[in-house]
Amino acid sequence: MMRGVVPFLKRYKLVIIAAAALGVLLLFWRSLGIKAVGISLFSFKEMALVIPPIFILLGLLDVWVPRETMVKYMGERSGVKGVILAIILGSAAAGPLYGAFPVAAVLMKKGAKFSNIMAFIGAWSTTKIPMFLFEISALGAKFAVTRMLVDIPGIILIGYILNKTVSDKEKEQLYERAQELAA
Repeated sequence: MMRGVVPFLKRYKLVIIAAAALGVLLLFWRSLGIKAVGISLFSFKEMALVIPPIFILLGLLDVWVPRETMVKYMGERSGVKGVILAIILGSAAAGPLYGAFPVAAVLMKKGAKFSNIMAFIGAWSTTKIPMFLFEISALGAKFAVTRMLVDIPGIILIGYILNKTVSDKEKEQLYERAQELAA
């Protein structure tokens, strides 16, 4: 019985600590604790609504897109087309940034180049099309276009820098971990 408990406690120690902290807040600062529980429940609900569709799409991507196709368009020899495709995929994606990481794991499993994955995550976080349209209406086209013209080269540059600074061993470990998670 204890053998199963210890790994469980190790695996979920942060969740247990957070729950204990919420308990302490509720005991000693009730109003703050109630507010924290409300925010936690809202975040959990949001994740519960976002994550399942992402995993369904990931399953379809995994089944429908052969590894050879992914390597051709986003792999080591994809060049500029791989970067452009990564930015388009990231910009067209919906959902919060934490949804990008399971997608990135599947891209890694399928053989996408590390810098293209970094460009995908960067685009997901900064160049979403709905955000761009909102900025045009709220802040003006000049601001929105200027921000996009700064962000896209910045994303590419950061992806390139990360590709050069992260060691091959670290990249290999990330790809192995992605294989384990996506399997």
